[in-house]
Amino acid sequence: MRKRKSITTCSARSSKKIKGRSASETGRRSGAPCASDPARRPGGALFARISTSLLRWFRSCGRGMEWRETTDPYRIWVSEIMLQQTRVETVAPYYSRFIARFPDIASLAGAAPDDVLSLWEGLGYYARARNLHRGARIVRERHGGMLPSTVEELMRLPGVGRSTAGAIAAIAFGRDEPILDANARRVVARLFGVRGDLRSTATERTLWEYSALLVRKGTGRDTALAVMDLGAVLCIPKSPRCSECPVSACCESFARGLQGEIPPRRFRKAVPHHDIVAALFRRDDGWYYFRRRPPEGLLGGLWAFPSGRRLPGESPEAALRRATREKLGVGIAIQRNMGTVKHAYSHYRITMHGFLCSAKGNGLPSDGDSAWLRPGTPGGRGLPRADRKLLERILEEEGADGS
Repeated sequence: MRKRKSITTCSARSSKKIKGRSASETGRRSGAPCASDPARRPGGALFARISTSLLRWFRSCGRGMEWRETTDPYRIWVSEIMLQQTRVETVAPYYSRFIARFPDIASLAGAAPDDVLSLWEGLGYYARARNLHRGARIVRERHGGMLPSTVEELMRLPGVGRSTAGAIAAIAFGRDEPILDANARRVVARLFGVRGDLRSTATERTLWEYSALLVRKGTGRDTALAVMDLGAVLCIPKSPRCSECPVSACCESFARGLQGEIPPRRFRKAVPHHDIVAALFRRDDGWYYFRRRPPEGLLGGLWAFPSGRRLPGESPEAALRRATREKLGVGIAIQRNMGTVKHAYSHYRITMHGFLCSAKGNGLPSDGDSAWLRPGTPGGRGLPRADRKLLERILEEEGADGS
């Protein structure tokens, strides 16, 4: 594949065209003729003009990524799942490690769930890993190991919605399918001045229609990637770089100075905070006791220290005794505090207090959902980030003490 020029170089070059004018001023001047043209009402001529300008920009300024250097549908599928709600720079190293370990559908389908989750550790939204693993087994069993190529068939795979299916169909198979991920939704809404709640049924239907009309015959792959890049680099949520945009002359929001209002800001709910207590059971050989979390839900399938949420007015020690009794059916002797860590997950924040403990009576449960793991090499098992932080802190302190 040809080497693409950097976005910085392309942006600097395009910005010279309208240097010295603000985005809103430039929008009212250069955008007005397009807005007053009959073709400005969404129609074939306008969509063709936007598509031509967008693709010309993309072919010289599109971003380079490892998964864009392949035509393997499996690898493109993996990348699209990883990119759901996650930034490119975060995904890149995880993608490389994942593909090195599971280079094809057969290797992923034959893997143990723990092996898949351990490679996903730290990337978050672990349902994606579980869905990808299940999807690989479905493809192996129902499609002969070949990823289906149509949007309808792709949407039957777990974790694949309409936009992800459209992206895979377009990028991997060259189909002329639209996308409407977060970037595309913002780009399309601004281009055509779509206001209001972009996730309402009626508005989303309109956005899908416009997105589809941007795809000219035979341009499905490049159009999908171009819209993604435009939304990620120039048509960004805050302070869009309209003076550098290749389609600003046809942008309704730019012409009317509304690019800061579309899409409307969504009020975020307050992120809840939980105080967590964790029991650290350590054998004489230094291995720690872990329990596997339930397979579904947040952090599902990961291995964690036995823990519980501290109730209002409850001391950490009392909370820990209650949690271990409820979850493990054992009484404990608390030996000492091993440290505190904080972490923010996607839906909540926690403060975790770790206590070194010993079990009373018949000891700890020993079943398929329990395991003793050696710190530093947790046997190919994924841990929640907070548990990993706590374990790393303990190892650092033990190393400093020479123990």
